[in-house]
Amino acid sequence: MQKTNFSLRSILIGAGIISSATSQTALAATKAEPEKPNIIFIIADDMGYGDLACYGNKVVKTPNIDQLAHDGIRFTQAYAGSAVSSPSRCCLLTGKNSGHSRIRDNFAKAGGIVGDKNGSPIRRANLLKTDTTLALMLHGVGYHSILINKWHQDGFNVNAGPLDRGFDEFKGWLINTPESNTPYYYPAKRYNNRELINIPENQNGVQGKHNNDISTDEALQFIDENKAKPFFLYLAYDTPHEPYIIKDLGIYKNTDLSETAKTYAALITHLDNNVGRVLRELDAKGLRNNTIVIFISDNGGAVMAPREELKCNGNLRGLKGNLYEGGIRVPLIARWPKHFATGKISEAITYFPDFMPTLAEITGAKATQHIDGISILPSLKGKNQDIEKRFLYWEFPNQTQAVRWGKWKAIRTGWKKALELYDLDNDISEKNNVAKENPEVIVTITNYLKTARTESENWPTTSN
Repeated sequence: MQKTNFSLRSILIGAGIISSATSQTALAATKAEPEKPNIIFIIADDMGYGDLACYGNKVVKTPNIDQLAHDGIRFTQAYAGSAVSSPSRCCLLTGKNSGHSRIRDNFAKAGGIVGDKNGSPIRRANLLKTDTTLALMLHGVGYHSILINKWHQDGFNVNAGPLDRGFDEFKGWLINTPESNTPYYYPAKRYNNRELINIPENQNGVQGKHNNDISTDEALQFIDENKAKPFFLYLAYDTPHEPYIIKDLGIYKNTDLSETAKTYAALITHLDNNVGRVLRELDAKGLRNNTIVIFISDNGGAVMAPREELKCNGNLRGLKGNLYEGGIRVPLIARWPKHFATGKISEAITYFPDFMPTLAEITGAKATQHIDGISILPSLKGKNQDIEKRFLYWEFPNQTQAVRWGKWKAIRTGWKKALELYDLDNDISEKNNVAKENPEVIVTITNYLKTARTESENWPTTSN
């Protein structure tokens, strides 16, 4: 433990978050400050905008998440950082949009480290030590942090796990160690910090304990062990990412749904049950009022999801892997009693890079790098915030660029292709391209795009 603390302190000093000359002063100041709230991120994987009952789903039952929305604030115009997992989580963790972030796709075009996926060689990039993460930032103001389950920022670099990028504890799986997540949803092995341990219930192919339950057990243990100090819990479930596997179909077993839809719905309700366990643990430990809980999805519903049968993406166009609304508009629910709005639905336009500056304002932390987000604390409190006219930016290899500017959504499906334009106030399904009718809007967005991004060595535009 001493060795780990020394290593983390060295990282913090190198990142500029603390220095040896000021650390004692900062510690004294911290003692004089009001108690900082605990912070919990609950992240679903490939959950579409319409998958939750509180977002309009008529089939899937999610009573615990619905109650969280009732007790807090629910956003209808919230966006992920990208259209797939790795770059989206990178935006969340670093406060950068995908035009500036370290990771811009699951697979790199150049550089990175070469590894194997399903028998084919691929490249992956990873977060570097110079990248300040949420955990690193919060550590600088006294938070103890854990990442549970899915990291997806390591690529094939064995030295780029959560413990190497600011987290104090880690329980879960890594890309560079496939056996840590095999078989999917019922893994036989799993990391406990740097040690790969056996899951007794899942040995020899037995599906004894679902990953959702394993992850929640770890979360409850962490909450209990750290209830007396500020903590940051990053709880990243795999649900409902394919392959869709769960033994108990529950309330959906005897319905008329397809087998895929039954399993998909059962996975989400099972996730909801585990979210309920986390929320009840906070109540049991007397932590509800001093804990921020944020529920999000990393991108929209996937190709294999029963999108038509269950309306996973609502009435949005597109899906995971592209930059139409169905690929990047996601659920966002936040609760902090007596601080955030209660029972409110917000139309504020926000996205993943906003979390870092928001948490910095709440905790008194400081990010030491360029960030693209802004604090949305006023919106979380239910107040009107003048953020509708800022530009939100995404880029992704298959759907090259997208911009949200007020009611306007622009997208181009190739670096040299013309911009499509949609009026989301009147056309949320992005059916009517109105670029020709609004040339002045196209000019404004085109001018913005000239300054919206920086080149990436891993995703050079010359390769598109």
